[in-house]
Amino acid sequence: MPFLERDRGEKIYYEEHGVGPAVLLSHGYSASARMWRGQMEALSDRYHVIAWDMRGHDRSDSPDDPALYSHAASVADMAAVLDACGVDRAVIGGLSLGGFMSLAFHLAHPERTIALMLFDTGPGYKKDAPREEWNRMAESTALNFERNGVEATSGSPETRVARHRSAQGLAHAARGMLKQRDGAVIESLPAIRIPTLVLVGAMDERFLASAEYMAARIPGAEKVVLAGAGHAANIDQPDAFNKAVRGFLTRAVA
Repeated sequence: MPFLERDRGEKIYYEEHGVGPAVLLSHGYSASARMWRGQMEALSDRYHVIAWDMRGHDRSDSPDDPALYSHAASVADMAAVLDACGVDRAVIGGLSLGGFMSLAFHLAHPERTIALMLFDTGPGYKKDAPREEWNRMAESTALNFERNGVEATSGSPETRVARHRSAQGLAHAARGMLKQRDGAVIESLPAIRIPTLVLVGAMDERFLASAEYMAARIPGAEKVVLAGAGHAANIDQPDAFNKAVRGFLTRAVA
């Protein structure tokens, strides 16, 4: 299995399939690259599909130092994965936390981002009150893992396929990566000038408003609402999801 070693020695798992324009897929919190199996199979005939496990998750390392978990560290890991795969520029996509990190990656590395695919995700918060409410949820999630172990993983389809090894790693990830610090990402939306797909499951009530918000503020964004899908739209409705993604990629990638 391929791993890359980061600055403090922590190992990050990644895998790549197919040849063609590169597509980097990032998973949601407490999920892993395993959630993208259906997309790796469906898209690798025309694209160089790359997926990875965030630090604290599944096959990647879970450093003891909580300072090693942050938005900046995740963005740097994404860049390092692309480097390890010999990729200069890619379509950057992700679900939930992975979608937010995709926006953060574009903010840090617009020159490396061909297009964006944002699945069942949100761009963070401008106002302190909703950000604090979100962060209380993230802290509760961290405490739950510390008290109950990896079995505390939610029953959502994208998390059920993960095989986590460290509850403390997931707790550190909740505090360092799931929590929100500022409004930099949400404030960057109107400045996005690349093709963007915003896709959400019709039953993913928590993120329907976020999808509407992003589609309205990212110039030229395409919005897709998948009937019969919840938060894990790619698993709930794989055929419709893959059709929407392939259509977008055909239009977005020359």
